[in-house]
Amino acid sequence: MYEERASRVLDAVVWTNTPPVGGAGRVLPDGCMDLLWHDGRLLVAGPDTRAYVTAGESSSWAGVRFSPGTAPAVLGVPAHELRDRRVDLADLWPAGDVRRLCGRIGAAADPVTALEDVALERAADAEPPDPLLRAVVTALDAGRPVAVTADELGLGARQLHRRCLSAFGYGPKTLARILRLQRALALARGGVGLADTAVRAGFADQAHLARDVKELAGLPLGELLGRRGG
Repeated sequence: MYEERASRVLDAVVWTNTPPVGGAGRVLPDGCMDLLWHDGRLLVAGPDTRAYVTAGESSSWAGVRFSPGTAPAVLGVPAHELRDRRVDLADLWPAGDVRRLCGRIGAAADPVTALEDVALERAADAEPPDPLLRAVVTALDAGRPVAVTADELGLGARQLHRRCLSAFGYGPKTLARILRLQRALALARGGVGLADTAVRAGFADQAHLARDVKELAGLPLGELLGRRGG
């Protein structure tokens, strides 16, 4: 069962998930990065370019999900170094520090809140979020073309690409595709027909939507939504 709530960490959510025994989970690309707690270990989930499939992992997970572009400053590592990866936090931070944090979370009456406390403390010591990165996400999520976004922000194409690699893990075109996918899924899950969803989310047509969903999510659109037709 998956649950989430707003976090005390700015622009983040706290979530927990206990998958069914033997069941497979599917984490879709969303532009975010997560600090994870699982079986007494701290891990980091980097930004995904394809669906991440979990199979047979029935024990509980908890995480702090950072909004796009905000995790690298908190975690101290460029996003592109973690693209499509799950790594132990001890590979990124001093191992002794991570052992102490694991002991602290494991001994807490509420490990999920303790995990959030770790993220909150780290965020307090990090540089504040770059407003330019928020502007990139806002523009691309509104369907603005990449070239127009770069011009409006006073950046060259190469500058924008470098900034996006470090902050989001991939270039602005990939980020735009992922944000468009999430817009489409939100519309479709809200009951909007697939043809209307495609137009409103910024796809050329329903076939374009179906191709992107299959490529990014790894499943046909109808199967992903759990329903047929449009």
